[in-house]
This record gives sequence, structure tokens and C-alpha cells, in this order.
Amino acid sequence: MTVASTPQSLLGGTVQRTVLPSGLRVLTEQVPGVRSVAIGIWVGVGSRDEAPGEAGASHYLEHLLFKGTPGRSALDISAALEAVGGELNAFTSREHTCYYARVLDRDLPLAVDVVSDMVTASLLREDDIEAERGVILEEIAMHEDDPADLVHDVFSSAALGDGPLGRPVLGTTASIAALQRAEIAEYYRVRYVPSATVIAVSGALDHADALAAVSKAWDRASQLAGEPLPTRRGARRPYPGRGVRVSRRSSEQAHLILGTAGVSRHDERRYALGLLSSSLGEGMSSRLFQEIREKRGLAYSVYSFASHYADTGLFGVYAGVAPKRAAQVLSLCREQLEIVATGGITGEELDRAKGQARGSLALGLEDTGARMSRLGKSELAQGEILSVDETLERIDAVSLADVSRVAAEVLGQPLSLGAVGPFDVGELAEAVA
Repeated sequence: MTVASTPQSLLGGTVQRTVLPSGLRVLTEQVPGVRSVAIGIWVGVGSRDEAPGEAGASHYLEHLLFKGTPGRSALDISAALEAVGGELNAFTSREHTCYYARVLDRDLPLAVDVVSDMVTASLLREDDIEAERGVILEEIAMHEDDPADLVHDVFSSAALGDGPLGRPVLGTTASIAALQRAEIAEYYRVRYVPSATVIAVSGALDHADALAAVSKAWDRASQLAGEPLPTRRGARRPYPGRGVRVSRRSSEQAHLILGTAGVSRHDERRYALGLLSSSLGEGMSSRLFQEIREKRGLAYSVYSFASHYADTGLFGVYAGVAPKRAAQVLSLCREQLEIVATGGITGEELDRAKGQARGSLALGLEDTGARMSRLGKSELAQGEILSVDETLERIDAVSLADVSRVAAEVLGQPLSLGAVGPFDVGELAEAVA
């Protein structure tokens, strides 16, 4: 049954990895001093894997897997874990979908059984598909009514074009209205295979016991017999550059993201880019916060971010401002991007960014759910689990020259802009000219 098992230390816990003959990967982390356990089933499929006619299928399927299996109704699924004080939820991203639960340690076998049953044996009934269609359309409407969230989709579309990574994870009202049961069922059959799946468990556990529970639950998954999915890792996608997209709204505040293509999650420059982002726009001591909020009072929220995908990434600066101040704030943001692109950051800023990274890493592992997410995402996205010490070594190894180099390479590219507010495209085009 066991193909490989590798123990390692991870911030006081013991991590073990076992690959079952089906290709299903099981990772556990034994965490001392806790009474909870978190389990996540991570499937390597997301919105970027959808054909244009399938837009939103990954997220639609996430909803449907809660609706019932041959042995459990939708109520049975939720009641089983709520009866023991547990939590159950899921989310879909551009590159993966995760179903997760958090329970007391004694209830791990139950959590494994329930979540595995959902993922491997969904009925996908026509009535449930139609009922959930309305729910998802409401979710899309709610998303579009949240401009601070919507602007990230607008920016992705501006920066990465109309391809899979530029489309919204939720799909569109038109694509959701058009999806039929046969298409969703085929998507499920082809994509939800053991070789594309990682089960991560963290907390008060024994690896052998967790593995036995997973093996028992997944023995029932005879229908999941598809071929291994192709890896997404490959050549970097062309960057369109200088895209401007606006979701026009009559609103009291405009939401803006100015940015460009970043680096992939396999690129070693991601550590330097993360430290650059920290200095530029993460925290109250960052350049953007000081220049735009503290000195001029032009925005309440302003920050930078870096997103990483299998073969590319995004780097952006967000600001929420009064529409009449949009041009001024965009000019200031662009000015700061140009300054760091040509001159990098200071040694003091780099030291502060490294300190932030160390603290964020440690604080991010304070609960079993966060640890489980680290395991699942690392295995699914990177194919390796770095210890905290190894990660800190990579952060500490970043030099000022490294940051200057990645700043010039990333921020020297053409800029794109996504905006939500009372604008026409032409009013904002100068920001990326």
C-alpha cells in the first residue's frame, strides 16, 4: 500500500508523506500540545483548467459535492460534523479546489470519512444542479457588488487577457446558466482522480491511524480511475501588457489595481519579490502607506501584493480612493514603482521586510488549519514540503542585489490597470501609457 514515507521536522511537528498505489498522496503533521485536527482534500483543478464553455465549472462542482452521496444526504453531511462541534467548508481557486474540516482529535476518522465520501461519491443530481445554479448566480451578484473584491478580477483580466487565468473563478452569469449536468459530470470524472489529489492532515494524530482512515474511505472510490492530469509547469505565458479594463459603477469610492506580470511559484525570485512587495506596500511602514495615506491622506486602504501560479504570476498595487483623486493616486503609485524599479530598496527596508516575513511565517502556523493548508498547498503546488528553517534560510539569503534585480525585471515591464468606479477606459489610459 505504501509507496513512500518521509518523516521530517516542521516547527515542532513531525511531517510524514505516503503515496498510495492509486497515486493519492497523504501528508500528516503531528502537532504537539493541541486537541484539534484539520483535514483538507486538495484537488489540483481550478478555474484555469476550464475550457471557455466550462467557465465556472470547478466552483460549481465544489458546491455540488455538498449535496449528497449514496450514503448521505446534504443534511447528513453537515449534521455529522456539526454534531461533534466540527467545521466543514471548501473553496475554489484558479489552480486548485480544497474541501476541509476541523474537529477534535477523536473525531478524525469521522471527518476523513465524511469529506472523502463527498469528494469521491457525489450524486450530482439534476435537481441539485438546478437549485445550486440559483445559489451560484446569487454569489456572482454578491461578488460584483463588492468592488474591492471585484477589482482583482478586473485587474487579472487586464493583465493576463481573456485566457484561463484572466477569467473569474466563479464564471459568469452566462456560463453558469449554460452549464448542464453532463458537462459537470464529465468534468468531475476526468479531473477528480487520485493522482491529482492530496490529503493533508495536521494536529493531534498518528500517521498510521490517519493513513488507515484515508485508505478505508478511498477504497470506495472505484469510479475515480481517470488518467493522471498533465502538469501545468511550463514556459511562461506571454504578457499582453498595458491593458486597461474598467467595470463602470456609480460609486463614492473607486477601486484601482496597477501592476504587471509577476513570477511563477517555481521561480526562486519569488522570495526577493515577496520582500520587495513587503517594503513597497505591506504594512504601515511601507512606502505606499507612508506616501499615500500618512503624508497625503488620499486613501484609507493601499497595499501591494504578489500572486504566483504554475507558469506566471501577478504583481500589483491596490488603492481605494475617491474618484476625483484616482489620477493623483495612480500617479503616486506609478512613481513609487518606477523608483524601486530603478533603485531598489534600502538595507533597512530589506531587514524590516525579512523580519515581517519571519513573523508572518511563524504566526501563520499558530493553528492546525493553517498548518494543514501549508502541507496541502506545498505538496500540490510545489511538490515539496520545506521546513520552516529551510524557508527562513531562503528568505535570509535574499540580498539587496537580488531585490534590485527582480524589481527591475518585474516592474520594468509594461503596466496594466484594473478599475471599478465611475470611469471610462480613456480617462485612465494615461496611467499605463
